Amino acid sequence: MEKNLKKALALLTAIAIVGGANYVPQNENFSIKNSMSVSAESINGELSYEVVGEEVVITGVNGEPKNIIIPEEIEGYPVTSIGEYAFEACSSLVSIVIPDSVTSIGGTAFLDCSGLASIDIPNSVTSIGRGVFAGCISLTSIVIPNSVTSIGERYFYGCESLESIVIPDSVTSIGEMAFSGCSSLSSIDIPNSVTTIGNSSFFSCGLNEMVIPNSVTSIGEYAFSGCGDLVSIDIPNSVTSIGEYAFYLCGGLESIEIP
Repeated sequence: MEKNLKKALALLTAIAIVGGANYVPQNENFSIKNSMSVSAESINGELSYEVVGEEVVITGVNGEPKNIIIPEEIEGYPVTSIGEYAFEACSSLVSIVIPDSVTSIGGTAFLDCSGLASIDIPNSVTSIGRGVFAGCISLTSIVIPNSVTSIGERYFYGCESLESIVIPDSVTSIGEMAFSGCSSLSSIDIPNSVTTIGNSSFFSCGLNEMVIPNSVTSIGEYAFSGCGDLVSIDIPNSVTSIGEYAFYLCGGLESIEIP
């Protein structure tokens, strides 16, 4: 993984040693592929796919494409899913267009797509797997559609160039390590719909200020740990639980209001 991500992992190790903490991120590998009964894998231009029932699942990419437009239909069947690992480590990929027919994007579908700078997720997508954009070090901005209800585990883990993200008010939770290692992310607007901020969700981010909405009831362990540029944070009266080491190693923190 890139330098900033390695530093983030090293910092987690240091925390366990120096702070005597017992938190260890779980599920370090992304081997979550599942077997299913499908037709043989086929090829449509740059894309590999499988027909499952009467729907098409994109399973992979061929060659080193730079820009991809996923069609709405293949063989007369709607393209409804992007499978797990489908574009994993496709370093040539810069942009991709996903059609409105797609309703789910599998875990780690774009893991380590180091050149991916632009992606539009349509409102039709309701399910996104964990680690979906982990290691996409060129991704600078993204808009989450209002059909999505949670920012899942490691969605943007190690996306060191991510500067802007729009989170809709349909989202109710931010998962474990969702933005961990996003060193260029200096600010983020969390909507009033969010109730939970997970463990290490903003670990080692570039945040300099944070306003937590009054819908949030819990802040997980290490949630903002390692955010050395964080100067101020407002915690609302709605918060009833703050996990251990939530603000550990926030050396620049000058102001915090705890209800």
